[in-house]
Amino acid sequence: MPFDPPVRAEYEIALTPLADVPLERPLGLWHRIWQQGWLRKSVILLVLALLWELAARWQNNDLLLPSFSQTALAFVDGVVTGELPGKVWISLQVLLKGYLIGIVLSLILTTLAVSTQLGRDLLSTLTSMFNPLPAIALLPLALLWFGLGDNSLIFVLVHSVLWALTLNTYAGFLAVSDTLRMAGRNYGLRGVRFVLFILVPAALPSILAGLRIGWAFAWRTLIAAELVFGASSGKGGLGWYIFQNRNELYTDKVFAGLAMVTLIGLLVEHLGFNTIERLTVKRWGMQR
Repeated sequence: MPFDPPVRAEYEIALTPLADVPLERPLGLWHRIWQQGWLRKSVILLVLALLWELAARWQNNDLLLPSFSQTALAFVDGVVTGELPGKVWISLQVLLKGYLIGIVLSLILTTLAVSTQLGRDLLSTLTSMFNPLPAIALLPLALLWFGLGDNSLIFVLVHSVLWALTLNTYAGFLAVSDTLRMAGRNYGLRGVRFVLFILVPAALPSILAGLRIGWAFAWRTLIAAELVFGASSGKGGLGWYIFQNRNELYTDKVFAGLAMVTLIGLLVEHLGFNTIERLTVKRWGMQR
């Protein structure tokens, strides 16, 4: 054709096939094993346990720093006797109540904020006032209002969950694209249905981040509150277990209680939130 550009031979380079070069080198056995995340994390934990054992033997004072082996024995003894699981169950019952109430209140606040101007002003004012306030600082007020009992703990737990989750959720809602918003409105979605079917799925990564942060805040707030007054109605949770053993100078049991706090955090993180992320936002291509 007359409009075809001329062919210049000096720019034509013949490519030789790479038949003898493998496209990719297979990984060795060691590299395939090391690719397993659980193995790398297990190695880190083993190294930390070894350093703990060496530091305790060098310190040579069980009252100040029991060894890892002593703590492990105290942990196993607490689990076998049922004392530790019982304390954990008491704490988790209170934690779940406060956590769920905080989630519901957060959903209500964010729904109002994305629906009305008054809701946005209310959310901005409340978060500016109460988000900087430590939850544990409200404990004396909670004791005055609700007395010694679970209600006081639930009150401070709701405070610790509510603002972190609300801020992350609202930021995720604001980041939803206008295309998705217009698509939802074209389908006639308004109010709560618009939030549930458009905003929540699109903002799920931010919501999960808020849930994770809220869980961490609630868990450590609960343990701190139980360390202060956690026994109610003749029973106390995991924080109270740590406090009692500290008073009785059973330092190995104190470390066993702290190890249980850490273990529950790891289980919730890896078996809970990571599983939810893998089944939702990562499968949907919303997160790497």
